[in-house]
Amino acid sequence: MTINVYTEQTPNPATMKFMVNKLLINGSEDFATKASAEHSPFAKELFKFNFVNGVFFASNFVTVTKTEDADWADIEPILKEFVKGAVESEYKIKEETTDEAPAFEGSDLEIKIQQILHDYVRPAVEQDGGAISYKSFDEGVVTVELRGSCSGCPSSTITLKSGIQNLLQRMVPEVKEVVSEAL
Repeated sequence: MTINVYTEQTPNPATMKFMVNKLLINGSEDFATKASAEHSPFAKELFKFNFVNGVFFASNFVTVTKTEDADWADIEPILKEFVKGAVESEYKIKEETTDEAPAFEGSDLEIKIQQILHDYVRPAVEQDGGAISYKSFDEGVVTVELRGSCSGCPSSTITLKSGIQNLLQRMVPEVKEVVSEAL
């Protein structure tokens, strides 16, 4: 199979999505720092580039966050070539793999919230090169964690309040607010 790599801009100017024509991972993995990539051969290699500031994997793409001084025009071709080679060489994203469906936990209400986030919000957020995960529900407040291109994105607050909060409030009247936990 010939691996094709193409890029997509994300709402976050510091991140770029590198799409491939192959499933890389079920779920997602976020490596916000070089140290966190210790058990990911793929991410560890990406962090060897001094302009890489963060790496995020989901389904068929890797989102790379660049350093402020790097210019996409200079580094995009380098990263495209690297991603192509890494996928062809079958670099592992995680050394130990567990491919299991998400197990939702908590009260019936919490499970309903997690299911909505998984079914409706996750695919949309992944389209922009990011990920969302449920943290907690307490006294009407849903706390989520945004990763990948969503982390530090200027429009993530709008997405959170206008999109996710409105959706959850319509589907689960007990939800009063949605907040993001900073990484």
